Amino acid sequence: MSREDQSRTVKVRAALAGVKVVELGGLIAGPYAASLFAQFGADVIKVEPPAGGDPLRQWRKLHNGTSVWWYSLGRNKKSVTLNLKSEEGRAIVRDLVKDADVLIENFRPGVLEGWGLGWDELSAINPGLVMVRISGYGQTGPYRDKPGFAAIAEAVGGLRHLTGEPDRAPVRSGVSLGDSLAGLYAVIGAMAALHHRKVNGGTGQVVDVALYEAVFAVMESLIPEYSRFGFVRGRTGGSLPGIAPSNTYPCAGGSYVVIAGNSDGIFKRLMQAVGRADLADDPELAGNEGRVRRIDDIDGAIADWTSQHTLGDVLVALEKADVPVAKIYTAADIHADDHYRARDMIEHTAMPDGQPLDIPGIVPKLSATPGATAWVGPTLGEHVEEVLASLGIRGAALADLRERGIV
Repeated sequence: MSREDQSRTVKVRAALAGVKVVELGGLIAGPYAASLFAQFGADVIKVEPPAGGDPLRQWRKLHNGTSVWWYSLGRNKKSVTLNLKSEEGRAIVRDLVKDADVLIENFRPGVLEGWGLGWDELSAINPGLVMVRISGYGQTGPYRDKPGFAAIAEAVGGLRHLTGEPDRAPVRSGVSLGDSLAGLYAVIGAMAALHHRKVNGGTGQVVDVALYEAVFAVMESLIPEYSRFGFVRGRTGGSLPGIAPSNTYPCAGGSYVVIAGNSDGIFKRLMQAVGRADLADDPELAGNEGRVRRIDDIDGAIADWTSQHTLGDVLVALEKADVPVAKIYTAADIHADDHYRARDMIEHTAMPDGQPLDIPGIVPKLSATPGATAWVGPTLGEHVEEVLASLGIRGAALADLRERGIV
């Protein structure tokens, strides 16, 4: 699909049509939040430095010098280059903010204030502005000025302590989960603020998202259990502590399978499927509390069975028994999976040179106003003329800004 074809795919008025978002900052957390707005039809203007643009354009695998990840994360955005270290560049940002609904930034606290682009200045220009601020530790508190990336947030937020095998050092999840969680909370906060402004007659406000808090917010029972019992939850490998059985089990041939038999009825079906009717009928194991006490016996019985069968046979047998089960998917497995494709989770797009590129589909699925990919991540500064013309900057004035490196 060409870029022209992509731009014609959005037929229905999008859910967020008419919402204007200005995106400052770079890399993952802020751009991910802005990408979610863009996927559902908001007009997202991404401001990038003229020299090189967002560093993510150069991250991981490159095609003709540009990250293929960028084409996914930058979808539906308009790229405008501005030197924010210049007063002319900052003045253009102020003009963009005049009619914006949302501004998303992920600089360290204080950076925008130093440029005269803090909340006090921008809200004076546009009292209805929702300013989303994503940082490592938030805009207040003793850690406010510390640098923070997703890896640090995952450590401070409690996730790393729970991830990995109990007898080994903590490990990361494999993706920058702290950034993505912060982006999701940023959108939730922005949408709540927009609702308050529109429905409740409120004004704009700041949405303060800290990376470590976005991680901490999904830590389930971590603090209640510590508060009440002094219990410090730790690493348990592939199992789900306190909920049994749910674990990763070996199959013949070196493969692994994930099995979740952690409800009373499913547990009975699982034990019958693995040939352990004695465990299925054991009254002590009828409830989760009893199963947790004897999890080693249960996991051992399941592993004894799975290790004697191939992954394929295990999947067939347990799916027949209506037990939640899955192989551990690689990128290749995901790309080939019929269910992913049936739900449009593998989108076929094209890069600027026409080369095909598949990117993740859009989540969630809206029945009346679904999100869509109108175009993949733009080239650096692709929309400078269009956006600046809307501010009355064109012709000689634009040429002058280009010549002086402002855009």
